[in-house]
Amino acid sequence: MTIGKILLYYCFTPIEDPTAIMLWQRSLCEKLGLKGRILISEHGINGTVGGDMDACKRYVRETREYPGFKKMEFKWSEGGAEDFPRLSVKVRDEIVAFGAPGELKVDENGVIGGGVHLKPEEVNKLVEERGEEVVFFDGRNAMEAEIGKFKNAVVPDVRTTHDFIAELESGKYDWMKDKPVVSYCTGGIRCEILSALMKNRGFNEVYQIDGGIVRYGEKYGNDGLWEGSMYVFDKRMHHEFGQGLEDPGFIQLGHCVHCGKGTNTFHNCINEDTCRKQVLICDDCIQHAETQHCGRPDCAEVAAAQAQA
Repeated sequence: MTIGKILLYYCFTPIEDPTAIMLWQRSLCEKLGLKGRILISEHGINGTVGGDMDACKRYVRETREYPGFKKMEFKWSEGGAEDFPRLSVKVRDEIVAFGAPGELKVDENGVIGGGVHLKPEEVNKLVEERGEEVVFFDGRNAMEAEIGKFKNAVVPDVRTTHDFIAELESGKYDWMKDKPVVSYCTGGIRCEILSALMKNRGFNEVYQIDGGIVRYGEKYGNDGLWEGSMYVFDKRMHHEFGQGLEDPGFIQLGHCVHCGKGTNTFHNCINEDTCRKQVLICDDCIQHAETQHCGRPDCAEVAAAQAQA
Protein backbone atom coordinates (compact mmCIF):
# COMPACT_ATOMS: atom_id res chain seq x y z
CA MET A 1 0.00 0.00 0.00
CA THR A 2 1.41 3.38 -1.02
CA ILE A 3 1.29 6.31 1.38
CA GLY A 4 0.40 9.70 0.00
CA LYS A 5 1.56 13.10 1.24
CA ILE A 6 1.00 16.78 0.47
CA LEU A 7 3.88 19.26 0.34
CA LEU A 8 3.41 22.96 1.08
CA TYR A 9 6.38 25.21 0.34
CA TYR A 10 7.64 28.56 -0.89
CA CYS A 11 10.91 30.38 -1.35
CA PHE A 12 11.62 34.03 -2.06
CA THR A 13 14.79 34.26 -4.12
CA PRO A 14 15.73 36.10 -7.33
CA ILE A 15 14.96 34.02 -10.44
CA GLU A 16 16.44 35.26 -13.71
CA ASP A 17 14.46 32.94 -16.01
CA PRO A 18 11.07 32.00 -14.47
CA THR A 19 9.97 30.23 -17.67
CA ALA A 20 12.92 27.84 -17.53
CA ILE A 21 12.12 27.02 -13.89
CA MET A 22 8.47 26.50 -14.81
CA LEU A 23 9.32 24.00 -17.56
CA TRP A 24 11.72 22.12 -15.26
CA GLN A 25 9.17 21.95 -12.42
CA ARG A 26 6.38 20.79 -14.71
CA SER A 27 8.57 18.03 -16.17
CA LEU A 28 9.70 16.94 -12.70
CA CYS A 29 6.15 16.73 -11.34
CA GLU A 30 4.88 14.84 -14.39
CA LYS A 31 7.75 12.37 -14.07
CA LEU A 32 6.93 11.77 -10.39
CA GLY A 33 3.14 11.67 -10.80
CA LEU A 34 2.53 14.72 -8.58
CA LYS A 35 -0.53 16.95 -8.83
CA GLY A 36 -1.10 20.41 -7.42
CA ARG A 37 -0.38 24.05 -8.13
CA ILE A 38 2.96 25.81 -8.53
CA LEU A 39 3.49 29.50 -9.24
CA ILE A 40 6.85 30.97 -10.27
CA SER A 41 7.92 34.58 -10.69
CA GLU A 42 11.09 36.63 -10.67
CA HIS A 43 10.63 36.74 -6.86
CA GLY A 44 10.60 32.97 -6.24
CA ILE A 45 8.33 29.91 -6.09
CA ASN A 46 5.10 29.00 -4.28
CA GLY A 47 3.70 25.48 -4.44
CA THR A 48 1.38 22.85 -3.04
CA VAL A 49 1.71 19.36 -4.54
CA GLY A 50 0.60 15.90 -3.54
CA GLY A 51 1.52 12.36 -4.44
CA ASP A 52 3.18 9.16 -3.31
CA MET A 53 5.50 9.67 -0.32
CA ASP A 54 8.57 8.35 -2.15
CA ALA A 55 7.79 10.64 -5.10
CA CYS A 56 7.43 13.59 -2.72
CA LYS A 57 10.80 12.80 -1.14
CA ARG A 58 12.42 12.66 -4.55
CA TYR A 59 10.73 15.92 -5.53
CA VAL A 60 12.20 17.63 -2.46
CA ARG A 61 15.70 16.32 -3.21
CA GLU A 62 15.65 17.33 -6.87
CA THR A 63 14.04 20.73 -6.27
CA ARG A 64 16.71 21.61 -3.71
CA GLU A 65 19.38 20.99 -6.35
CA TYR A 66 18.55 24.44 -7.74
CA PRO A 67 20.90 26.80 -5.85
CA GLY A 68 18.20 29.32 -4.91
CA PHE A 69 15.97 26.57 -3.44
CA LYS A 70 18.72 24.77 -1.51
CA LYS A 71 17.45 25.87 1.92
CA MET A 72 13.74 25.83 1.09
CA GLU A 73 11.57 24.29 3.82
CA PHE A 74 8.79 21.85 3.00
CA LYS A 75 5.77 21.32 5.23
CA TRP A 76 4.32 17.80 5.08
CA SER A 77 0.66 16.98 5.66
CA GLU A 78 -1.77 14.12 5.12
CA GLY A 79 -3.25 13.64 1.65
CA GLY A 80 -2.02 12.85 -1.83
CA ALA A 81 -2.40 13.46 -5.56
CA GLU A 82 -6.11 12.64 -5.33
CA ASP A 83 -6.65 15.87 -3.36
CA PHE A 84 -5.93 17.93 -6.49
CA PRO A 85 -7.80 17.91 -9.81
CA ARG A 86 -4.69 18.37 -11.94
CA LEU A 87 -1.14 19.65 -12.15
CA SER A 88 -0.78 23.38 -12.83
CA VAL A 89 2.64 25.06 -13.13
CA LYS A 90 2.57 28.70 -14.25
CA VAL A 91 4.66 31.86 -14.45
CA ARG A 92 3.09 34.93 -12.86
CA ASP A 93 4.13 38.49 -12.00
CA GLU A 94 3.66 37.57 -8.33
CA ILE A 95 3.69 34.24 -6.50
CA VAL A 96 1.01 35.74 -4.22
CA ALA A 97 -1.24 38.23 -5.99
CA PHE A 98 -1.20 41.36 -3.82
CA GLY A 99 -1.04 43.59 -6.90
CA ALA A 100 2.32 45.05 -5.91
CA PRO A 101 5.03 43.26 -7.92
CA GLY A 102 7.11 46.42 -8.21
CA GLU A 103 7.01 47.08 -4.46
CA LEU A 104 8.32 43.64 -3.47
CA LYS A 105 12.11 43.35 -3.22
CA VAL A 106 13.95 40.09 -2.66
CA ASP A 107 17.53 38.88 -2.43
CA GLU A 108 19.16 35.53 -1.74
CA ASN A 109 18.01 35.79 1.91
CA GLY A 110 14.34 36.35 1.05
CA VAL A 111 12.03 39.37 1.24
CA ILE A 112 13.77 42.66 1.97
CA GLY A 113 12.13 44.79 4.66
CA GLY A 114 9.58 42.27 5.92
CA GLY A 115 8.44 41.61 9.47
CA VAL A 116 10.52 39.90 12.16
CA HIS A 117 10.11 36.10 12.06
CA LEU A 118 8.89 34.54 15.30
CA LYS A 119 8.90 30.83 16.07
CA PRO A 120 5.67 29.54 17.69
CA GLU A 121 7.17 29.62 21.20
CA GLU A 122 8.39 33.17 20.58
CA VAL A 123 4.85 34.20 19.65
CA ASN A 124 3.59 32.97 23.02
CA LYS A 125 6.47 34.66 24.81
CA LEU A 126 5.66 37.98 23.12
CA VAL A 127 2.06 37.72 24.29
CA GLU A 128 3.18 36.81 27.81
CA GLU A 129 5.46 39.86 27.94
CA ARG A 130 3.28 42.44 26.16
CA GLY A 131 -0.20 41.11 26.96
CA GLU A 132 -3.23 42.70 25.33
CA GLU A 133 -0.98 45.21 23.58
CA VAL A 134 -0.18 42.50 21.00
CA VAL A 135 -2.46 42.50 17.95
CA PHE A 136 -2.88 39.40 15.78
CA PHE A 137 -3.60 40.45 12.19
CA ASP A 138 -5.09 37.87 9.82
CA GLY A 139 -3.30 37.84 6.48
CA ARG A 140 -5.84 35.58 4.77
CA ASN A 141 -9.17 36.10 3.03
CA ALA A 142 -11.86 36.93 5.59
CA MET A 143 -13.77 33.77 4.67
CA GLU A 144 -10.93 31.58 5.94
CA ALA A 145 -11.21 33.12 9.41
CA GLU A 146 -14.83 31.95 9.73
CA ILE A 147 -13.63 28.52 10.82
CA GLY A 148 -10.41 29.42 12.62
CA LYS A 149 -8.24 32.31 13.79
CA PHE A 150 -5.96 33.44 16.59
CA LYS A 151 -7.78 34.55 19.72
CA ASN A 152 -9.09 38.13 19.43
CA ALA A 153 -7.42 38.53 16.02
CA VAL A 154 -8.20 41.46 13.73
CA VAL A 155 -9.72 40.04 10.53
CA PRO A 156 -9.54 42.53 7.61
CA ASP A 157 -12.56 42.78 5.33
CA VAL A 158 -10.90 41.28 2.26
CA ARG A 159 -12.05 38.69 -0.26
CA THR A 160 -8.70 38.33 -2.04
CA THR A 161 -5.09 39.37 -1.41
CA HIS A 162 -5.63 42.13 -4.01
CA ASP A 163 -7.85 43.89 -1.44
CA PHE A 164 -5.16 44.25 1.23
CA ILE A 165 -3.38 47.38 -0.01
CA ALA A 166 -6.60 49.42 -0.16
CA GLU A 167 -7.60 48.01 3.23
CA LEU A 168 -4.26 48.99 4.82
CA GLU A 169 -4.46 52.47 3.31
CA SER A 170 -8.09 53.00 4.40
CA GLY A 171 -7.14 54.28 7.84
CA LYS A 172 -9.09 51.52 9.63
CA TYR A 173 -5.95 50.09 11.18
CA ASP A 174 -3.95 53.24 11.97
CA TRP A 175 -4.56 52.54 15.68
CA MET A 176 -2.25 49.51 15.29
CA LYS A 177 0.71 51.37 13.84
CA ASP A 178 2.55 51.75 17.17
CA LYS A 179 1.54 48.35 18.58
CA PRO A 180 3.28 44.98 18.20
CA VAL A 181 1.42 43.38 15.27
CA VAL A 182 1.73 39.64 14.61
CA SER A 183 0.64 38.88 11.04
CA TYR A 184 -0.28 35.30 10.25
CA CYS A 185 -1.48 33.13 7.37
CA THR A 186 -1.62 29.44 6.49
CA GLY A 187 2.01 28.59 5.71
CA GLY A 188 3.67 31.97 6.10
CA ILE A 189 4.04 33.10 2.48
CA ARG A 190 1.33 35.74 2.41
CA CYS A 191 2.77 37.37 5.53
CA GLU A 192 6.22 37.56 3.98
CA ILE A 193 4.73 40.11 1.58
CA LEU A 194 2.00 41.55 3.79
CA SER A 195 4.42 42.40 6.60
CA ALA A 196 6.63 44.32 4.14
CA LEU A 197 3.59 46.17 2.76
CA MET A 198 2.56 47.07 6.31
CA LYS A 199 6.01 48.38 7.24
CA ASN A 200 6.08 50.45 4.04
CA ARG A 201 2.82 52.06 5.21
CA GLY A 202 3.92 53.07 8.67
CA PHE A 203 3.26 50.04 10.85
CA ASN A 204 6.31 50.21 13.09
CA GLU A 205 6.53 46.86 14.91
CA VAL A 206 5.49 44.02 12.62
CA TYR A 207 6.10 40.31 13.16
CA GLN A 208 5.21 37.19 11.23
CA ILE A 209 4.88 33.61 12.43
CA ASP A 210 7.66 31.45 11.03
CA GLY A 211 5.86 28.68 9.13
CA GLY A 212 2.46 30.27 9.66
CA ILE A 213 -0.55 28.63 11.27
CA VAL A 214 0.73 25.23 10.16
CA ARG A 215 3.88 25.40 12.31
CA TYR A 216 2.06 26.97 15.25
CA GLY A 217 -0.64 24.29 15.18
CA GLU A 218 1.93 21.51 14.94
CA LYS A 219 3.64 22.91 18.04
CA TYR A 220 0.66 23.68 20.25
CA GLY A 221 -2.35 21.86 18.80
CA ASN A 222 -5.44 23.23 20.55
CA ASP A 223 -3.55 24.24 23.69
CA GLY A 224 -2.18 27.55 22.41
CA LEU A 225 -3.60 30.80 21.08
CA TRP A 226 -5.12 29.30 17.91
CA GLU A 227 -8.85 28.58 17.87
CA GLY A 228 -10.79 26.32 15.49
CA SER A 229 -9.83 24.80 12.14
CA MET A 230 -7.41 25.90 9.42
CA TYR A 231 -8.81 26.46 5.93
CA VAL A 232 -6.84 24.65 3.20
CA PHE A 233 -7.00 25.04 -0.59
CA ASP A 234 -7.55 21.44 -1.63
CA LYS A 235 -10.53 19.12 -1.49
CA ARG A 236 -10.12 18.61 2.28
CA MET A 237 -11.07 22.29 2.75
CA HIS A 238 -10.17 22.29 6.44
CA HIS A 239 -7.56 20.84 8.78
CA GLU A 240 -7.62 20.38 12.54
CA PHE A 241 -4.71 20.18 14.98
CA GLY A 242 -4.16 17.98 18.01
CA GLN A 243 -6.73 15.19 18.11
CA GLY A 244 -8.91 16.97 15.58
CA LEU A 245 -12.61 17.69 16.10
CA GLU A 246 -12.72 15.32 19.08
CA ASP A 247 -9.93 17.14 20.90
CA PRO A 248 -11.22 18.45 24.29
CA GLY A 249 -9.51 21.78 23.57
CA PHE A 250 -11.01 22.24 20.10
CA ILE A 251 -13.18 25.36 19.71
CA GLN A 252 -15.83 25.25 17.00
CA LEU A 253 -15.97 28.64 15.27
CA GLY A 254 -17.75 27.75 12.04
CA HIS A 255 -21.55 27.45 11.91
CA CYS A 256 -24.07 26.68 9.18
CA VAL A 257 -25.58 29.83 7.61
CA HIS A 258 -29.02 28.22 7.73
CA CYS A 259 -29.47 26.25 10.95
CA GLY A 260 -26.50 27.40 13.01
CA LYS A 261 -25.13 23.91 13.52
CA GLY A 262 -21.36 23.69 13.93
CA THR A 263 -19.55 22.92 10.66
CA ASN A 264 -16.20 23.54 8.98
CA THR A 265 -17.30 22.72 5.45
CA PHE A 266 -17.74 25.39 2.78
CA HIS A 267 -20.02 24.87 -0.23
CA ASN A 268 -20.62 26.90 -3.38
CA CYS A 269 -23.94 28.73 -3.53
CA ILE A 270 -26.46 26.98 -5.80
CA ASN A 271 -26.93 30.22 -7.77
CA GLU A 272 -24.06 29.61 -10.21
CA ASP A 273 -25.14 32.32 -12.66
CA THR A 274 -24.67 35.39 -10.46
CA CYS A 275 -23.16 34.16 -7.18
CA ARG A 276 -19.89 32.32 -6.70
CA LYS A 277 -19.76 32.74 -2.93
CA GLN A 278 -18.59 29.89 -0.72
CA VAL A 279 -20.48 29.59 2.57
CA LEU A 280 -20.62 27.25 5.54
CA ILE A 281 -23.45 24.74 5.16
CA CYS A 282 -23.82 21.70 7.41
CA ASP A 283 -24.15 18.13 6.15
CA ASP A 284 -27.92 18.12 6.80
CA CYS A 285 -28.75 21.39 5.04
CA ILE A 286 -26.62 20.66 1.99
CA GLN A 287 -28.83 17.63 1.30
CA HIS A 288 -31.78 19.88 0.42
CA ALA A 289 -31.87 22.21 -2.59
CA GLU A 290 -33.77 24.93 -0.70
CA THR A 291 -30.82 25.32 1.71
CA GLN A 292 -27.98 25.06 -0.80
CA HIS A 293 -27.58 28.85 -1.07
CA CYS A 294 -25.53 31.61 0.56
CA GLY A 295 -28.44 33.36 2.27
CA ARG A 296 -28.95 36.26 -0.15
CA PRO A 297 -32.67 36.71 -1.03
CA ASP A 298 -32.10 36.33 -4.79
CA CYS A 299 -30.06 33.17 -4.22
CA ALA A 300 -32.76 31.81 -1.90
CA GLU A 301 -35.27 32.28 -4.73
CA VAL A 302 -33.04 30.32 -7.10
CA ALA A 303 -32.71 27.55 -4.50
CA ALA A 304 -36.49 27.42 -3.98
CA ALA A 305 -37.04 27.13 -7.75
CA GLN A 306 -34.47 24.33 -7.96
CA ALA A 307 -36.21 22.51 -5.09
CA GLN A 308 -39.55 22.65 -6.92
CA ALA A 309 -38.12 21.58 -10.28
